[in-house]
Amino acid sequence: MVTQEQRRRQLAREKFLRQQQRRTAARRKSHMRNTVVASVLGVIVVGGVVSYATGVFKNDDKKANAGAEVSPSASAPTKAPDPCAKPAEGAVKSLSWKKEPAMSIDKSADYTMKLATTCGDIDIALKTAAAPHTVNSFDFLASKGFFDHTKCHRLTTNGIYVLQCGDPKGTGTGGPGYTIPDENLKDTTLKGGVYPAGTLAMANQYNAQTKQGRNTGGSQFFLVYQDSQLPADYTPFGTISKSGLTVLKKIAAAGESTGQGDGAPNATAVINKMTVTKS
Repeated sequence: MVTQEQRRRQLAREKFLRQQQRRTAARRKSHMRNTVVASVLGVIVVGGVVSYATGVFKNDDKKANAGAEVSPSASAPTKAPDPCAKPAEGAVKSLSWKKEPAMSIDKSADYTMKLATTCGDIDIALKTAAAPHTVNSFDFLASKGFFDHTKCHRLTTNGIYVLQCGDPKGTGTGGPGYTIPDENLKDTTLKGGVYPAGTLAMANQYNAQTKQGRNTGGSQFFLVYQDSQLPADYTPFGTISKSGLTVLKKIAAAGESTGQGDGAPNATAVINKMTVTKS
C-alpha cells in the first residue's frame, strides 16, 4: 500500500526527471544549431581564403598569382541588362606554337591595337619600344586570327577593376603554347603600386610569395578600367583610348556572374576581331 507521502515523493521525482530530460534535449538542440552555424561560417571563411589565394590573374595552363581579397556578397547578384550585341558569326581557332615567334616588328615604330568587340571598339596605343617581345607576340597572334571570336572571361569589380581576355578556351587556362618574357615592369605610369585606368597589361603565372613564375606571359591580358592597387608584376604594354575606356566601363556596369566581385562578365564581351597595325 503506497502512502500519500510516498506518492507525493514519487510524483516529485517524476517531475524532476521530466525537467532533466527537457534540459538535456534543449542542450542537444542548441549544440546542433551552433554546429550548423559554425559550419556555415567555416565555409564562408574558407571561401574567402580560397578567393584570396587563387589570385588576381589566372593565366595560361595554371591558376596561381598574387591576389586581391574579394568580399563575399550577402545576397544573390542582380543581373543587369546585357549592353552588348550578339557575337559575329565564326568560331575560335585552335592554334598552338612551340616557341615564341621570331622578332618581326620594327621596335622603333608606333603600333596600335584594335579590339572590335560586341560592346564597341577598344583602341590601344602599344608601347613597342618598352615591351617589344609582347607587342611582337600580339602582332603575330592577331595576324593568325588567334583572338577572333574569343570571349573576355573574367571581370573584377572589387579591389581591382579589370576585364581579362585573350584565352581561346574562355576558362582562364588557355594560351598560345609558348611564353614570353616580362617587360617594362618599371614603367613610370606604375606609381605607388597602382595600375592606372587605361592600362593594358599581361596576365602571367607569377606568385609573389614564392617568387616563382617569372616570364610566363602567354596570350591572356587585362584591361584596367579604374585605378587598381597591384604590384608591378604584370607587363604594361599599352594605353587604352578614352572611347575604349567608355566601352570597358559599360561592360563593368553590367556586373559579373558571382556577385562577389570576381567572375565572368554578365555582358556578352566577345572580341569579334583583333588587329595590330603599324602607324
